Amino acid sequence: MEIKKIYYKIKIRFKKLWEYDIFRSAVILQGIYFIISLILTLTVFRNQNDFLVYYRVGDVFINDITDLYTADYNWPFRYFPISALLFVPYYLLGFTFGYIIFNIVNLILNILICIILYKLILVVRGIDHESDDKRVIFYICLFLMGLPQVFNYILGQINLYITFLLVLSLYFYLKYDTIKWNFITSIILGISVIIKPITLFLIPFIIIINFDLERKKFEVQFLKSIIRIVGFILPLSLNIFMFMIHPELLEGFISVNFTGNDAIIRNHSFSITKLIQNFLIIISFSQLSSFQLPIFLTILLVIGGIGFVFYLIRRYSNFSLIYGYTFGILIMLLGYFDSWDHHLLILTPLLIIIVFNLPRKSPITGKFIKPAFFFLTFLDLAFMGIWFLLEDVFPFNFVPTVFLLLLFYGICKICLKKDLQTNNNKY
Repeated sequence: MEIKKIYYKIKIRFKKLWEYDIFRSAVILQGIYFIISLILTLTVFRNQNDFLVYYRVGDVFINDITDLYTADYNWPFRYFPISALLFVPYYLLGFTFGYIIFNIVNLILNILICIILYKLILVVRGIDHESDDKRVIFYICLFLMGLPQVFNYILGQINLYITFLLVLSLYFYLKYDTIKWNFITSIILGISVIIKPITLFLIPFIIIINFDLERKKFEVQFLKSIIRIVGFILPLSLNIFMFMIHPELLEGFISVNFTGNDAIIRNHSFSITKLIQNFLIIISFSQLSSFQLPIFLTILLVIGGIGFVFYLIRRYSNFSLIYGYTFGILIMLLGYFDSWDHHLLILTPLLIIIVFNLPRKSPITGKFIKPAFFFLTFLDLAFMGIWFLLEDVFPFNFVPTVFLLLLFYGICKICLKKDLQTNNNKY
């Protein structure tokens, strides 16, 4: 009986949503993206997609795990060793059927992300925003229609797994404030790092600490902060056992991510680190292999340090964890060697949440958040194409970097603003 009630509610809701032109367009476009990805990946790009790497990782994990970071993949496998477990079922299904199931899961994840995103917006929406759903549905549909979606489908990427865990954890943090839920939510966030380390730099921002500039006083919630850190690290620590059992995995993980030659290949990554590397490559700087790690650490220290300081002294405290999450993802995108267009699927839902959390007429929204959202959702992919056309003479995919830096600046400005609306303050 309960299943019938749920089905009936979903059916009624879908019919209501179908009345919106933007919703119909988003659903149809998602279907087109899905079908195009199946056709192109299983024919033209059968040997040039990220899913093929995951598929082979599943094979290596079963047959010779010590070769996890040294096997001959199309592109390097950079994730933690435990993450390889996720790809074993897809390997056992065979490449074709595995890829189809993989993208069906991505499609389902998109639906779940939209549902959670909708619920999240209702929690954080400012009091001066429209009370109906029309504008919320509009932005969520834009997320579904974004070009990084089709790129993610064609490549067979796992970004939507991360996005799902990210918005789910943010929803739980803001909705439930008990010790138990803080611990459970932190475990969810920690699982996202296991799957893909892009959320690793969220650790400092889940600590509940603030420096009051007026009173010159630190405010810290020690117990909740410790619970969050422990919960976050707990899933991640499972990799320690893998590294202890197979020490060569640790060496391979460090090499492929930080010190090996794979990290200094010229490519269209839009991170600051990669832009500097590409410049050093074209001027034939012979010591790049020795300087790649210091470059990365320097950029990480500068961007991460600035972000954390502004978050620490934040005055705009309405659901400030939203901005901590955004800082964490921006730091990774700007600092790490390889930041790709499909990674933007992890960032843009946070921008949608910010649009509805800030006051309706906020100048920061108009100058920074919205321009960045629309560029990263619909125009960014074009500049990747331009990079390939100009690679030999100008190998810099810098326009996305500019928008990410403007977005970073905008979030810093938000932190310095006093509360402008009467939402309940949440960490």
